[in-house]
Amino acid sequence: MDKLRIAIADDHTIVRWAVRQLLEDSGVVEVIGEAGNGNEAVALVQRTQPDVLLLDLSMPEKDGFEVLQEVTALGTTTRILILTMHFEPTYGARAIKAGAAGIMHKTTDPVELLGAIRTVMAGERVAPAEVLELLGRRDGTHVLSQRELEVMEFLARGLSNREIAERLTISIKTVDTHRGHVLKKLKLRNNSDITRFAIQHGYVTAEHH
Repeated sequence: MDKLRIAIADDHTIVRWAVRQLLEDSGVVEVIGEAGNGNEAVALVQRTQPDVLLLDLSMPEKDGFEVLQEVTALGTTTRILILTMHFEPTYGARAIKAGAAGIMHKTTDPVELLGAIRTVMAGERVAPAEVLELLGRRDGTHVLSQRELEVMEFLARGLSNREIAERLTISIKTVDTHRGHVLKKLKLRNNSDITRFAIQHGYVTAEHH
């Protein structure tokens, strides 16, 4: 049987090394590449087309959610399994909504991780019960457009309207318009409310705002 082709994206070298060792020791996995930041992760998937990408959510240059979005847009068959220390249910649900096939905690047992890889390869979802429960709920953001969601996340991360405009290649006035829509649709008052909402619902972590 052909070995599963796995790529690892994590900004901590020791984590990548440890995960590589335990996977390759299993005899059923070939680690075909590693990435230390979000840009490298996207490029790695484009270049190697792994069966599964093990992805950390907190990385420099592009975070895990941005990587999810870009890899999904590539239209590859690569399954993305999140391996993270951020395990709040809202955060996990956010990752699944963004295109991840599953989410596991970094302290998970090696046997469980291998099982999760096999599960997502079979086209099934891997997530704790509390995450799956949240996926059946609505947090209010279903009323936002994709662009409004992007503006909300950038505002929650502390970016200025000018910085957001540059990131999204739109005018500052358009950013302000989207901000107004976010405030109105989510019944919020200001940027501080946006930040609290984004953290509460797992769109950003407290360390990223």
